[in-house]
Amino acid sequence: MSTLCVADNDANVCIAIRVSRESKVAAEIERKFLVLGDGWRKEAHRSELLRQGYLVGSERASIRVRMSDDRAWLNIKSATLGISRREYEYPIPWQDAREILDNLCAGPLIEKTRHFVNHGDHLWEIDEFLGDNAGLVVAEVELDHPDEAYASPDWLGEEVSDDPRYYNVSLVRHPFRDWS
Repeated sequence: MSTLCVADNDANVCIAIRVSRESKVAAEIERKFLVLGDGWRKEAHRSELLRQGYLVGSERASIRVRMSDDRAWLNIKSATLGISRREYEYPIPWQDAREILDNLCAGPLIEKTRHFVNHGDHLWEIDEFLGDNAGLVVAEVELDHPDEAYASPDWLGEEVSDDPRYYNVSLVRHPFRDWS
């Protein structure tokens, strides 16, 4: 059993984590872009509704719970800017995730539909935000290394990988609906 402690402005949160073979421990290399138009929709081969909330969002890391229709997980992500961040992901029971989201996470929760699009040699995830962030649509592509080439779809807009406003943890505090 490992214990992780993260401090934020309001409290210290410690979570005991049993590391298993199901755990994902990796450096995430991800580029994020705004999406132009709806041309990507005809290429989407799968979609899922995601609901997520944050237990902690500090200067060093965020701890979130995310759930879809059939799975749930705890995610710990470094708060560094840019395309490379540390990320640790652990599956958790679906019912536990629902209770955590409903009772422990700071609001508002992030709700979005994630659409999956294959383009070139990469899988693109297009997040269409709902609720307080309705109207925001971003595309993300995960890479194996920072300089990896990828084919740019014609619906790809401005890159926002270095803009913290587009991080999900920021959208809780400053929803898209409040941007001017």
